Amino acid sequence: MKILFVYPQYPVTYWGFQYALKFVSKKASFPPLGLATIAAMFPDDDEKRLIDMNVTTLKDKDLLWADYVMLSAMAVQRESTREVIDRCKALGIKTVAGGPLFTSEPEVFDDVDHLLLNEGEITVPKFIHDLKENKAQHIYTSDQWADLRETPSPLWKLINQKRYSTMNIQYSRGCPFNCDFCNVTTLFGHVPRTKDAPQLIKELNALYESGWRGGVFFVDDNFIGNKRKLMKDILPALINWMREKNYPFAFLTETSINLADDDTLMEMMVKAGFNTVFIGIESPNESSLAECNKVQNKNRDLILSVKKIQHSGLQVHGGFIVGFDNDNSTIFDSLIDFIQQSGIAAAMVGLLNAPKGTNLYQRLAGEGRLLKGFTGDNTDFSMNFIPKMDRETLVKGYHRIVNTIYSPSRYYERILVFLQEYKPIASTTGPLSFNHILAFLKSIIRLGIIEKERRYYWRLIFWSLIKRPQVFPLAITLSIYGYHFRKVFENAALES
Repeated sequence: MKILFVYPQYPVTYWGFQYALKFVSKKASFPPLGLATIAAMFPDDDEKRLIDMNVTTLKDKDLLWADYVMLSAMAVQRESTREVIDRCKALGIKTVAGGPLFTSEPEVFDDVDHLLLNEGEITVPKFIHDLKENKAQHIYTSDQWADLRETPSPLWKLINQKRYSTMNIQYSRGCPFNCDFCNVTTLFGHVPRTKDAPQLIKELNALYESGWRGGVFFVDDNFIGNKRKLMKDILPALINWMREKNYPFAFLTETSINLADDDTLMEMMVKAGFNTVFIGIESPNESSLAECNKVQNKNRDLILSVKKIQHSGLQVHGGFIVGFDNDNSTIFDSLIDFIQQSGIAAAMVGLLNAPKGTNLYQRLAGEGRLLKGFTGDNTDFSMNFIPKMDRETLVKGYHRIVNTIYSPSRYYERILVFLQEYKPIASTTGPLSFNHILAFLKSIIRLGIIEKERRYYWRLIFWSLIKRPQVFPLAITLSIYGYHFRKVFENAALES
């Protein structure tokens, strides 16, 4: 068979980093890891191609080459996904689809020839078997969880690594927590399932041998979900491998705030080459944390926890949400103050939304408060339910938050708060490349000359060079991030 794996296009979003990527001459942040992994499940004698529409234009001749076009997507890619399916239908090409979007909304994509729902390790082999027997079904689903120890290594030969700023890898799926608004446990369960250390090292070796040097994102729902195995097997193996290879990668991942409670775990992560963690902080309002069942964030000094993680050598990117039932008009100022004091430069603030299948979705449906129009992008000023707070007040307050925290004066102030205390470890910074030098030169022109933040930019440049030269590359990176964040929210405000 000839199989074309297609990853639909993302709109310009906060986490897309589209404006920042222009500084390093890259097209996308990460390759489609799911499709590269699924491709490895198909027989070796099948012809396979992969087109990521975020880095390559999908042409009709690409579609016409294929016997089957297989898609995977998330909710935010819904519009592009629909366009690809319609193009395939018009050309008479069979479609196969799986991943979070299709698993959550199979009824919306009933015109897809074959829907492979839930986890691919279970449903894809069944589809392949039936396809060979000429009895392929319309829908494949499963209520079982996959054993990640049987997951094949991604087929990296299908990926043009030069188009991406960071590679990605997966160690575990699932999260031990049950946050009200999150669909991770719906898709992947409460009990973290993991790969073994030799399997993970094999995947890292494949990336290394492919020539990649730079950032690698562990895409786990909660990297520290199984702390015992992580500290006993995985991190020691990573530490040894990175030392032997002379630290070719810089790792980043997602964790919960209770990372701050374990000094040994943080120390081991830094030794293994981690330099950045994304943490869902959500709110400084204890009542809102209780409302959304964010138990791991309750009854703690959240700023102190963030500072502790930063002091260990890990940069914190934070996720925040406004629009909980327990939020009132004071939440806007308190959230601004929290973000500024914490020194979290990459602070993603979004309006609360209810993804299908979550506890929040079920509760709001029962209360008759659900609305249509879940976009999958909680920074585009949209909500798919009726909030308790007056909607106009909420949206105006949200505007004020993002306009404030990404204004040049407040954003650069926050970078300084962070960099004055941050203690980077040399082995976690990753190798310096030509693209880093190019990004610096482009930042001088764009941020230091053209844009309105130029005086803040130059103040940060000279401060870092004179006072803390070891953080100079990070100062440039965070300046570029700030430009991207401002552009995203400016454009979203215009379109809302």
